[in-house]
Amino acid sequence: MKIIAVTALLALLIIQCAPSDPETSVGKEGWLSGTSDQKFETITTHIGGFARAMTEVSYRYNQLYWAGEDENWDYAAYQLEEMEEALQDGFQRRPLRAASGEHFMEVVMPEMENAISSRDKSNFDNAFELFTAQCNNCHALEEVSFIQVNKPINRNSNIGLIQ
Repeated sequence: MKIIAVTALLALLIIQCAPSDPETSVGKEGWLSGTSDQKFETITTHIGGFARAMTEVSYRYNQLYWAGEDENWDYAAYQLEEMEEALQDGFQRRPLRAASGEHFMEVVMPEMENAISSRDKSNFDNAFELFTAQCNNCHALEEVSFIQVNKPINRNSNIGLIQ
């Protein structure tokens, strides 16, 4: 009985001495406020889900295309790597999307990597056409087939352009 009483007293003491999570404000002008959990929820909202990841993927897709057209193979490899990272981040935030992207990540991305490594424009152009088709297949699997990916017409940046 003594052991139970001492254990209960120690548990109560630990609970009473445990640090609380007070509401605080941080950031410029205290824009991020609340408990730690509330702050994490706010940051999670700001980071967003898969749509935000796809915004970066879209940029990288455009840059990848023009890098291949310019035969700037190192830049193309860089863009593919960054695209893969953005997709992985998106799948982490929205795990239900990962099943649709599995083929893309395990087959399509390595095929594009091989085309880039070949440093052959014809290989790249063929791989890019398949890459684009697979983007659209993934969108269909996710029931967003109204989002159609097409080969870029205009550069969205002059970064990577070799002159």
